[in-house]
Amino acid sequence: MQENAPRVKTTQTSFRIIEAIRDHPGIGVSELSREIVLSKSAVYKHLQTLVSMNYLVRENDGYYLSNQFLSLGIRARERFPLDTAKRVVGDLADTTGHITNFVVHENAQGVYALRVKPAEFASDSVTEGDAVPLHATAGGKAILAFFSAEKRAEILDESDLQEYTEKTITDRNTLEQELQSVRDRRVAFDREEYLDGHQCVASPVVNSDGEPVAAVSVTGNIEQMSGKRLEVDVTGLVASAAKSIQKDLLSK
Repeated sequence: MQENAPRVKTTQTSFRIIEAIRDHPGIGVSELSREIVLSKSAVYKHLQTLVSMNYLVRENDGYYLSNQFLSLGIRARERFPLDTAKRVVGDLADTTGHITNFVVHENAQGVYALRVKPAEFASDSVTEGDAVPLHATAGGKAILAFFSAEKRAEILDESDLQEYTEKTITDRNTLEQELQSVRDRRVAFDREEYLDGHQCVASPVVNSDGEPVAAVSVTGNIEQMSGKRLEVDVTGLVASAAKSIQKDLLSK
């Protein structure tokens, strides 16, 4: 996102409220006021507007996102090649027994367009539609590595390379070296760089011009995803899955 881009404060406030309700379903006016540091009267006006537009639902004294967002999300995903990805990513989850993802890029972030969880992973803090940093995740690095040098430089110029864990790469030169390795191997790793105790491996999906379309990734906790399991076994399956999606995309 461009730091100097013009912004409308009212729109920003509405979306801060929407995001707060997303993170705290059933939250009330007083709690929202404290959460986003805005007067209760101002928060209430925004809430009433969003309810009248059917983007929020009020139940008792709490507010929830409406299914209007489901419709928007479905339409948003139609831009991406999900038909093949659904099958391949689903098969990958069955084969590995781990959470698998199809990550796309929007506004210099990675977004989980698909996230498939085996039955034993019923509870998960990350959901489809969540955005993650490109520099700190395997899927993000797989995408970032295959941008043109000019676009990659533009993204990194605007990024603060935020530190998420003590293992996050925050030095630009070190990151560029890792991205070169990703280009050479067509495989990217996240070794507890975004979430403590979790590791991930990803491989890019590129178009006929060699530009990144998405990435396929598999994630697991440190006990599940380490050593040969991470570096060899799952890596080969992820690379194969990404190639399968890419082959289908290029044939159309």
